[in-house]
Amino acid sequence: MTPSPIALSPIGTVHSCFTDKFGVPRQPGIIAEARGHIELIPPYNRREAVNELESFSHLWVIFHFNRSDRDEWKPTVRPPRLGGNKRVGVFASRSNFRPNPMGLSVVRLEEVEEKEGRILIHISGLDLLDRTPVLDIKPYIPYVDAIPGATGGFAPESPAPRLCVTFSSQSEETLAKLCPKRYPNAQQLIEKVVAQDPRPAYYNQEKRDKPFGFCLWDLNIRCLVQNGIATVVEVSHGQ
Repeated sequence: MTPSPIALSPIGTVHSCFTDKFGVPRQPGIIAEARGHIELIPPYNRREAVNELESFSHLWVIFHFNRSDRDEWKPTVRPPRLGGNKRVGVFASRSNFRPNPMGLSVVRLEEVEEKEGRILIHISGLDLLDRTPVLDIKPYIPYVDAIPGATGGFAPESPAPRLCVTFSSQSEETLAKLCPKRYPNAQQLIEKVVAQDPRPAYYNQEKRDKPFGFCLWDLNIRCLVQNGIATVVEVSHGQ
């Protein structure tokens, strides 16, 4: 007997520094400087819905991979952690290409703000794209969510930075002129995103030698990698 479809509705929307899929951290918490907020949408934008939330330091965010919908699913995927060449079962991965495109991220809760009738939940360490639909929010509870002796399979520990990062004089000049409120910790954020090497793991050497770019907020960042050193050659405002 085929189960009946389940209908889910978003309770909020992510507003993130990551405006493009390229460059988004592959796991939450890797880049603490990555900040954003969740805006609750009606009828869930009520202050009483978030009472006591600020007593927790971290949250689980359940969300929809809205830019990864596919008509078909595949039983295996190629995790970047394994170099993009080895396949594992989709349920042994956190791939966004799943039978049901749902994701789960743990993030740090910075503040709950009520502003002109809006409820904004400020978070950091996120790995969420701008405009991602949020399906639910739950508090992270250490005594059940942090399990001593747990093992991580093929991802036993946080990945080390893969690239050393430098900045051109042009990019440093541009970054120095940015409004820190509009672009918080911009240089540190760019450095950590680039250090993780956002290029697809399956790229061959010819592709890996080519310049690459990504977006943060409305900024375009261009980089060049040579001998394991990534240089941020340009930072510019998007059109």
